Amino acid sequence: MTAFPDSDPAAAAPRSDGNDGPQDAPGSPQVPGATSPDAVTPPSAEQPAGMTHPPATTEGSAAAAGSLLALALIELQGRRAGLLAEIAGLEQQRDRIRQEIGAHAIGQSELIANRVKGFQAYLVGALQDLAAAAEQAELVVAPVVVQPSPLDQAATAAEAVAAPAVAGQFSQDEDLIRGALARYGGQPDFYADPWKLRRTLEPSGAALLEEWFLNQGGRGAQPSGGSRNRNVLVAAAAVAVLGELYGDRFQTLVLAGQPERLGEWRRGLQDCLGLGREDFGPTSGIVLFERAEALVERADRLEERGELPFIVVDAGEAAVAVPVLQFPLWLAFAATPGEIASEEDLY
Repeated sequence: MTAFPDSDPAAAAPRSDGNDGPQDAPGSPQVPGATSPDAVTPPSAEQPAGMTHPPATTEGSAAAAGSLLALALIELQGRRAGLLAEIAGLEQQRDRIRQEIGAHAIGQSELIANRVKGFQAYLVGALQDLAAAAEQAELVVAPVVVQPSPLDQAATAAEAVAAPAVAGQFSQDEDLIRGALARYGGQPDFYADPWKLRRTLEPSGAALLEEWFLNQGGRGAQPSGGSRNRNVLVAAAAVAVLGELYGDRFQTLVLAGQPERLGEWRRGLQDCLGLGREDFGPTSGIVLFERAEALVERADRLEERGELPFIVVDAGEAAVAVPVLQFPLWLAFAATPGEIASEEDLY
């Protein structure tokens, strides 16, 4: 075998001179400028301050975010629990208010219903009483004024014949009546007790009352004295005599169609009988009327109670109402033509 000139055994043997230079492994081609892995220089400890390791930074951020989320979740859960509790309290309050409203409405409805029923019962009772009173009430006949005729004159003559029989109700008291009238014609007694005549009765007035008591039996008309003051004095004397006969079991009812006339009657009777304002009232003493219907109704009530009405009709009245004629005691003053004319001029 022929040896090649380049294959020197010495050259192929390893060097033992201690050179640290790199050696090529057999069969490994040499790359120009390449270095072996062992020749790579490790990173120096002196690196810039801003350089960080990316894996370590990511893990820390995830842990911080997780803790924040946990805290936020806990806070939201606490708020949710508080809101739920507040909603439950509001629902309970709503239910309680509904119950109170329902109970209050029911109570008010029952109260209103009871009041309505009570008023209905009262109204029904009042209507029943009114209907019963209307059934028992007597209709008042309107006064009828007619012109006198020959037939009326004949009837008047017949009544005059029958007058003594009617006058019998005072026949037993003739002495008392005459004595009282004679006493009233003397000196006036200004300090007499109330309901006693305190003024002097004129002879014409005494004769008028004697006729009215003893001949007419306390029922009839008498001519006017010419003025209202004289008529008031005569009526006051009649009241005084009736007071001696019946005590307080009678009541005087005066009919005058004008308030001015009633005022004159009130003042005249107060002066003649020594009365006060309390003696003029609807239930006792002397009662003044402008309408005949009201006077008749009052007289009926007095008779129902067992009392005696004494009716006095003012001279200003044109006629005596027919219902007045049914009562046992009434005195009407008939005005003269001159007195009627003066009354028309005044009113």
